Amino acid sequence: MPTKPTHEQAQLQLQVYDLRREPRLRQARDWFQQNYKADTIEEAMRISAPGTEQGTFVGMVIGYWEQTCALLNYGLLHEDLFFETNGEFFGVWEQVKGVVPQFRKEFVDPNMLANIEKAAKRFEEWSEKRAPGHIAAMRKFMQQENAQAKSAATTA
Repeated sequence: MPTKPTHEQAQLQLQVYDLRREPRLRQARDWFQQNYKADTIEEAMRISAPGTEQGTFVGMVIGYWEQTCALLNYGLLHEDLFFETNGEFFGVWEQVKGVVPQFRKEFVDPNMLANIEKAAKRFEEWSEKRAPGHIAAMRKFMQQENAQAKSAATTA
């Protein structure tokens, strides 16, 4: 039988949620979800070069979720409660996972975004037990969105 979240875990989760509501982070999250479509390190740098507003947005989004997932991975957040109320981190992982190995190699950091990756793997297993096929359907939807975005970008 799963354990109930502690009062501390619930409070921390509410604080984590409250941070997501910060206007600049909300703007960054919106931009990221709509625009970050990179399959290579070169595309990632073109879309969100360091020193640009888009680069700042990417740093804010992945930094926020890396920290949040670290809290989860260290047991400070209750896993079931977190997974029941957060799916965005998984979507972020799906958007970056193709380029993460390239960045890890380029910057000689095998642990880059490791907290998001670990949490995403557990979320996928957790989700498949609760809603078989959900992850596959979500990936299919994201692939269709990415294909449409890339098609629109090439015709623009």
